[in-house]
Amino acid sequence: MSEAVHIEEETGPAEAERSYGVDEALVRACDLALADDRFEAVDGLTGDLHASDLADLLEELSGENRLKLLDHLRDEFDPELLTHMDDVVREDVLEILEPEEVAAAITELDTDDALDVFEDIPAEDQADVLDQLSPSDRAILEQALTYPEDSAGRLMQRELVTVPKDWSVGNTIDYLRQRAARLPRDFYEIYAVDDDMVPVGTIPLSRLMRNERDVRIDDIMLAELRAANVDMDQEEVALMFSQYALVSAPVVNADGRLVGAITADDVVHVIHEEAEEDFLRLGGVQEDDFYEAVLETTWARFSWLLVNLGTAIIASLVIGLFDAAIEKVVALAILMPIVASMGGNAGTQTLTVAVRALAMKELTATNAARIVGKEVIVGGINGLLFAVLMGAIAWFWFEDPTMGLVIGAAMVINLLVAGFAGVAIPIVLQKMKFDPAVGSAVVLTTVTDVVGFLAFLGLAALVLL
Repeated sequence: MSEAVHIEEETGPAEAERSYGVDEALVRACDLALADDRFEAVDGLTGDLHASDLADLLEELSGENRLKLLDHLRDEFDPELLTHMDDVVREDVLEILEPEEVAAAITELDTDDALDVFEDIPAEDQADVLDQLSPSDRAILEQALTYPEDSAGRLMQRELVTVPKDWSVGNTIDYLRQRAARLPRDFYEIYAVDDDMVPVGTIPLSRLMRNERDVRIDDIMLAELRAANVDMDQEEVALMFSQYALVSAPVVNADGRLVGAITADDVVHVIHEEAEEDFLRLGGVQEDDFYEAVLETTWARFSWLLVNLGTAIIASLVIGLFDAAIEKVVALAILMPIVASMGGNAGTQTLTVAVRALAMKELTATNAARIVGKEVIVGGINGLLFAVLMGAIAWFWFEDPTMGLVIGAAMVINLLVAGFAGVAIPIVLQKMKFDPAVGSAVVLTTVTDVVGFLAFLGLAALVLL
């Protein structure tokens, strides 16, 4: 009680009445209570937290106190907690729990969440966890693992409601009531199937409840189905949900038979994961390493820094070709980073839009030439505007109109190239079966640096010397 009062006094009414999440004061109070082994105070602080908020709290606690809290919660462990944790933290938690505890948690989860958790179990412990599961649960997990990673088969849940298409509304309602204990915890649509278990339509619960008992299911079902194949990439699934504003979608196998369903809450996670992945890769980081140890994070980033070192050396070699010109005209050394920097920033703007458009299937072979042309024109116009601006600055700075003309011309050339490269590079990488978000930024920086230095120093060598 005293801890809760302390939080309210310290954070003020606005944060004390928060509707979700954890704040700094709660984390600090919990850290202090755990450090002093005051577990009654810990219960008062965490007792009303949602599983998602408790997961956030565990992520923010120091390593030792995180272990203390997990050990304290062990007897009343909420399996939902595992589904909300960052992957790195979840792996640490799963290493602490015994195989029977992990198996018990997996049994309580929906099949899609259970698979997500199981994939983070250390490889050497997976067999022990499988041995603790019931034959039916084990069979579901083993079958799900046969599907490709990041596919609809891995994403789907097996808990769904199906009825024959020739049933009536009354038959369906009676069936739901009789099997209430075995129904999914939450569902919004019922799938109508034929004799071969092929989905032929969906019935929203709202439509089911509005009709009389003797109305046939195939008379009220929505026959236009948007089904996902088990091998469909999860990014394609997310695009399908976005395109058609779906709440759920059936998943079918190669024979067209219904094997599961994907719901909107799963797709929200996919959209978040894909966006985060592209964002991190554009920054040269392969995955979220926020919770990783120092050595793991260092090694993960080293490879891209090594690539960047190589590209920087290439740019330096270009500069070295004009060392005599730089020695005679010191102003060149002062101004040349401006040209490269402007090209890099302009190219990054185009690159960000292009990578996003490729991910959303908006940039295709049909419109690629038009988009490239547009970006080149935009780059050229910006190049002219900044050429005038920077040319005037260089003229007055060094009292030399020729210097202004040289840097202005170089600015136009580099921004034209940046506009072209910002679109062309991700398109080419995708054609070569590389992820455009991974290598585009490094290649673009090299191109704009090399072209910027070459254009500026080359023109300067021709005109000024």
